[in-house]
Amino acid sequence: MPVDTSKLLIDNVGDYEILEKIAEGGMGTVYKGRHRHSGQIVAVKIVPPHLASNAVLVKRFEQEFRAASRLDHPNIVRALDYGEANNMPYLVMEYVEGESLGQKIEREGQLSEAEAIRIVAQVAQGLHRAHKQGLIHRDVKPDNILVAPDGVAKLADLGLVKEMETDLNLTKTGRGLGTPHFMAPEQFRNAKNVDIRCDIYSLGATLYMMVTGELPFRSSGPLDAWMKKINNELTPPRTLVPSISDRIDWAIRRAMSADPDQRPTSCREFVEDLIGHTTRKSATVSPSTGGAEAWFLVYRDDDGTAHTVKGNIQGIRRSLREGLLGDAANIRASRDKNGPFEPLRGFPEFRDLVVSPAPMTAARIAAPSSAETPPPPGRRADTPPNVKSLPRTGSSARMPALPAATAKTDTATSIPHIELAPGRYTHVDWVKWILLLIIAVATTVIAWFVLPQLTK
Repeated sequence: MPVDTSKLLIDNVGDYEILEKIAEGGMGTVYKGRHRHSGQIVAVKIVPPHLASNAVLVKRFEQEFRAASRLDHPNIVRALDYGEANNMPYLVMEYVEGESLGQKIEREGQLSEAEAIRIVAQVAQGLHRAHKQGLIHRDVKPDNILVAPDGVAKLADLGLVKEMETDLNLTKTGRGLGTPHFMAPEQFRNAKNVDIRCDIYSLGATLYMMVTGELPFRSSGPLDAWMKKINNELTPPRTLVPSISDRIDWAIRRAMSADPDQRPTSCREFVEDLIGHTTRKSATVSPSTGGAEAWFLVYRDDDGTAHTVKGNIQGIRRSLREGLLGDAANIRASRDKNGPFEPLRGFPEFRDLVVSPAPMTAARIAAPSSAETPPPPGRRADTPPNVKSLPRTGSSARMPALPAATAKTDTATSIPHIELAPGRYTHVDWVKWILLLIIAVATTVIAWFVLPQLTK
């Protein structure tokens, strides 16, 4: 295939021969290339001349190379070289044979749940490594995920990557970056101060498209999409595809929760939400538990008396759904009778029954970067937010015995979609009224002052 000379002015850059065009994006054009001495096939991203004079863009291009070169992970596209030819900066990357996830979805439609989880788990591993090294991607989406013929998925395009400690002042406060339908709502207003939870939101949005075949908020423009996002007005995946499991539906909606505090705190936690069990190798079951499914719960009744009971996963889940265990916020669990005991929210085996997605609060909308916002009145700082309160048992009642496990596989019940209380003006309502007022004033000015001048 001939070189696209309309986008590229030379046939070679540095030590690389340009073979054919692969893709084109906001940061430049990507070509398939070959090292002239070693013969290695690579991908070469080139900033065109009309953009090379943009100092911020070139600086971000250099940052992409530094970020990608620091990440040595099988699920992240490796950066190999960086240089400049004829005033055109270029970045040389690992060449991945295959297609983007976006192309795969466009060609095949929705993916099976198993395949979608397999792909997104790989991307999550690479993203988790980036987060561990202090890097935030800020543009996770299907088009930035490459899938090789052997099924290996790799995260690409670190052009919007942000270092958590310093952003080199490339992102101005109050400026949004990313792709609207996959961006976290707080990223619309202030991309500089986002944290790793914006990547988790985008990863959830990517999985949404994988299992439904549809773009999140597909019929909405950027502003309307932001308004719907802050209110959690997302069509649940199961509404579009009823065969999607309750757990996957919940995990996606939790990851896409408008309130960052309600999302998983890491990519590891997101994957655990999807599969329903821990991924930590150190989380082995002690022989004292009497079996791999044995769990111990502790709680305090209304008199303050502590109780300890033993049960299995299926029995505990059934009791939670039926409201037999009292206030979920008072329950602590452990795999060992000697502890340590932690809130149910900390265990993927039960988290889907006690944590729901939540819309963004007014305080979060006004100050989206306030990660240190104190808890609201009446809630302790160490109390998990938005934990469902189940009916309490009597003050003198002891915790009932947990039912034994059945042969049938237990699945989580669907968490209801949370809406804002009706009859109250929200921040979104005020934004709409302000926009309408601005339009009305602008129309009046044009009618009274501009049009008469034009007709003279």
